[in-house]
Amino acid sequence: MSAASPVIERGTAASRFAGIGVAAVILLLAIAPQFLSAGAVDRMTALFIYVILAAMWNALAGFGGLVSVGQQVFFGLGAYFAIRLANAGLNPFVSLFISAVIVGTVSWPISLFMLRLKNGEFAIGMWVIAALTHLLVNLDRLIQGETGTSLISLNVYDASTRRLTIYWLALASMTALLAILFSLLRGSTGAAIRAIRDNEDAAASVGVRVTGTKRLLFVLAAFGIGVAGALWLATAITFQPKTYFSVQWTAYMIFMVLVGGIGTFEGAILGALLFFLIETWFGGTGVWYLIGLGATALVFSLLLPRGLWGTLEERFGWRLLPVGYRVRLPAGASNPTGEIASPLKTTNSREKA
Repeated sequence: MSAASPVIERGTAASRFAGIGVAAVILLLAIAPQFLSAGAVDRMTALFIYVILAAMWNALAGFGGLVSVGQQVFFGLGAYFAIRLANAGLNPFVSLFISAVIVGTVSWPISLFMLRLKNGEFAIGMWVIAALTHLLVNLDRLIQGETGTSLISLNVYDASTRRLTIYWLALASMTALLAILFSLLRGSTGAAIRAIRDNEDAAASVGVRVTGTKRLLFVLAAFGIGVAGALWLATAITFQPKTYFSVQWTAYMIFMVLVGGIGTFEGAILGALLFFLIETWFGGTGVWYLIGLGATALVFSLLLPRGLWGTLEERFGWRLLPVGYRVRLPAGASNPTGEIASPLKTTNSREKA
């Protein structure tokens, strides 16, 4: 059989329907508080925050190749700056997002020296930055060391108004951050990000601005995680440095991305949903819950290294929110090895830039 030209595609019929579905889901989530109990609204707010955390860590490590175990520094700073701004007299809800902007600004000088590190050095270096920042925050008299403080200015709002406002802010933040990230990854910058991940030297040789592109991704991830930290403070009210600067937050991010599918846009969202369900059902079992999370992550790493969505995408060709292109052989065409391609025969490597 004669060889046929491969098809290079991005969007599919499924992805177009998925776009409509995403818009419908967001609309339903916007009106959901009218039908949910107060407890359910709080849980959904937590889910939105988990999605933000997973998406930002996946952007940094899955798409950018910058594996970090210190992203809790930005989570903690998001909450800390919100406390500081509210204490200075700023409206507490406004302070949540101004604090995230400050976190993004602070991350820029951090990136000047952290992005000089590679692989494990970068990962551990970020953890060191988080530990040092934790100690510095403890020195602030307002925080009172590990005793912590509270976002007391939120108490001027009644519980129902506060709960609904935080819910809608979290939903809007999640939607906006996902949209920004999706648009970034689909453009030329996204192609540069994935090229750097796959081979930094090769990317530089064809004109990619390696340092600037990595810095943009680093700052965006810091900003998003800062938003998540500020929103978590709004739901919890209290701020204790050892809680917000705990490496446990980065462990949660890694778990969600590994289980969902690292390097896939849909995988981070799926992983956050799975983590949310596991926490909801088993979070009350104490230490066994943490043991179960670790064991689950280990099993996925060994048996499904590409995560749930990565495995489904590889096996069935599912692409609901594609950010890159892929090469597909037409049905019935023969590849160079003589194998007859099926309609779902695609490249089995990471999504191409």
